Amino acid sequence: MRLAQLIAQHRFTVSDAPPPPAPGPGEVQVRVHAVGICGSDLHNFSEGAVGDTPSVFPMVLGHEPTGTIVGTDERVILEPAVYCYHCEMCRSGRHNLCVHIRFYSAGPDPGFFRDIVNLPEHNVLPLPAGLGFAEGTLFEPLAIALHSMNFVQLSPGETVAVWGCGPIGVLTIAILKTHGARRIFAVDPVPHRRQMALTYGADAALPPAEALAEIQNATAHRGVDIAIDCVTRDGSLEACCLAVARGGRLVVTGIPSDPMPVVHFHELRRKEVPMFPVRRSNHETPLALDLLREQPTLFGPLVTHQRPLEAIEDAFLMLEHYRDNVGKAVIDLTAS
Repeated sequence: MRLAQLIAQHRFTVSDAPPPPAPGPGEVQVRVHAVGICGSDLHNFSEGAVGDTPSVFPMVLGHEPTGTIVGTDERVILEPAVYCYHCEMCRSGRHNLCVHIRFYSAGPDPGFFRDIVNLPEHNVLPLPAGLGFAEGTLFEPLAIALHSMNFVQLSPGETVAVWGCGPIGVLTIAILKTHGARRIFAVDPVPHRRQMALTYGADAALPPAEALAEIQNATAHRGVDIAIDCVTRDGSLEACCLAVARGGRLVVTGIPSDPMPVVHFHELRRKEVPMFPVRRSNHETPLALDLLREQPTLFGPLVTHQRPLEAIEDAFLMLEHYRDNVGKAVIDLTAS
């Protein structure tokens, strides 16, 4: 089988490797068809780390996969997180905080940029009929955006500012819009991403240099009820601290590149604003799949580019430099 390994920053190799053994008890074997490229994948590629966790090369990335169960035509999505179900966090239902979590594409567990993989059968869910393999990869970022809503706690009529209009940012905007946000400000330095945010429901799309002044003017210098940072770079976290209103909420979905990111603590203290970091998702995948099935024309167009496994390095470079109006890029392992 083929697998793509990140062997250094900005450097992939694609090679042949022995296929995995027959699946063990409680496992299934899946042929991978498509894998979305996540922002954390891009951190490993561009920076050689995800936050304060250094990349360990060589590594197989990719944790937004769809495929078929080997020997059948059953189309499935593949959950990348494997929980112990015994620790304090698992027993309390917060599986995403599992003490013994294994996450395919992090640490010793290779990800899904490979043709065939074995994984626990309870990590496999049906891909809804009518949903393509590429569009199905959106289950994972959409589940993260849905999980963040546990901390957003949106009440209809509230105002929101979202920093970062990549895939998770625009999926967050789409959910906020359907849940009754009165006004959504989207902030991103890249023009085509701002346009994408407007398409998905933002009421205003602003470059970072203009965002704080525009938000203050539009809210009579009150600020927004909720600030959500989906990018955590170039001062976005500090800007969120300044943009949020007294008694509001600050939710951080992005992963900062800086191991010690700047937080405007006294601004939050004076306004008594809690800050909620988001850790992946926690069983929101079934709801994400329902939304993808029910609204394919809304979510499907977010996938703008598909590339074969042999072109994975170019796909990552395209994302790193925001080329060709890219939204979501997907690696198609069935393409030649």
